[in-house]
Amino acid sequence: MNYTYRTIWISDLHLGSTQSQADVLLDFLKHNESEKLYLVGDIIDFWSLSKKMYWPRDHNTVIQKVLRKARHDTQVIYIPGNHDENVRDYDNYIFGDIMVKNSDVHTTADGKQFLIVHGDEYDTIAQCHKWIAKLGSEGYDFLLWVNRILRVIRRWFGIQSNFSLAAFVKFKVKNVVQFISDYEESIVNTLRDQALEGVICGHIHHAEIKDIDGFLYINTGDFVESCTAIVEHFNGALELVKWQKTPVIIENEALETNVHK
Repeated sequence: MNYTYRTIWISDLHLGSTQSQADVLLDFLKHNESEKLYLVGDIIDFWSLSKKMYWPRDHNTVIQKVLRKARHDTQVIYIPGNHDENVRDYDNYIFGDIMVKNSDVHTTADGKQFLIVHGDEYDTIAQCHKWIAKLGSEGYDFLLWVNRILRVIRRWFGIQSNFSLAAFVKFKVKNVVQFISDYEESIVNTLRDQALEGVICGHIHHAEIKDIDGFLYINTGDFVESCTAIVEHFNGALELVKWQKTPVIIENEALETNVHK
């Protein structure tokens, strides 16, 4: 089944990393069309590529699929992140029909304005202590690697489960939970006085639609662990969709739209 939206936001694809779920991403791109597609940072993981050259065929197919969408009337806007920060040097350049912008303001069909940024700009660790950020990235990659092994073992025993070790650790470690909360508050406190309804970002791999004192904080999640995206319907309603080769809408309470599970 195919779906058509006014706008789609995806982020943290981490192409070039062994953790990228490019097969699920390709399936998502195949079955979802939109007038506008935002790539909200960490699309290509240059951190991983600088350590080891890893670029399998399906990663290349993802790039080709996005370029094909851009050639066929989808407006594609690339907002670079910290893992592909070198692309930020090309703000307002167009490459193969894809516009690079370090940030953008999107107006929904019902007139609401949202700032689109990757989000590392509001992460004090990423900005001031890059070596800690890279160390944390290494640890996160290790957890994802262990999780892939556990997934294979569960399949051997016929156990169907979406358990994520990385997510489990993320929400059991008090400091990590506090980091997510601090990150959200940093963005909201910085932007709430800028005549915007909200912000749509990525970066921390934690998908969410959250109303914080009347300001909408929306995070796209990622395609290495949760495989989530934000979509805008033609009436302006926004939904958070988890893609498992069949779509499951997991949260949209903030915008009063229907949930399908």
